Amino acid sequence: MTMDALFFYFLMYSLFGWILENVYSYLTEGVFWKEGFLKGPFKPMYGVAPLLLLLCGTGQSFVVVMLLCLVIPTIVEYISGYLLKRVFHQQWWNYTENRMQLHGHICLQFSMYWAVLSLVFLRYIHPSIQGLYTNMEPIWVKVSPIFLLLFLVDLVWTYQVRRRALKSNLIEQ
Repeated sequence: MTMDALFFYFLMYSLFGWILENVYSYLTEGVFWKEGFLKGPFKPMYGVAPLLLLLCGTGQSFVVVMLLCLVIPTIVEYISGYLLKRVFHQQWWNYTENRMQLHGHICLQFSMYWAVLSLVFLRYIHPSIQGLYTNMEPIWVKVSPIFLLLFLVDLVWTYQVRRRALKSNLIEQ
């Protein structure tokens, strides 16, 4: 896979993750908006996990793919939760009320959800997205720097806003 393709997939799946979380929030809490780390409509851990699955799972046996579909998203979720809490002293999701959880960042129930979702992703979703990329590759190669710039601006801006809020909260305490 080329870097252009990887970036396209990363952005698409980060956007799908944002949509998935907001639909889940709407269905469970009645509110479509669920705050994420970034201010824009992207959830990077939903972009990272599929890329790792694509890079590690291609050509593996079904049993290995199933195991990767369980382990990779779980590790990405744990590392994301740990880093966000460590850097910003905030926890965007909390599984402490769930059985078989670890530090509130991961739990067996959601790891199983990620495993099923990952299998569906590999079997049904990615082939369609791959076809979409193939059709728009000539255009994507030209416009991807703009999307990279927008993503990086969102990342830097969000980081600065959240660090300022953290410092402000620490001063008040």
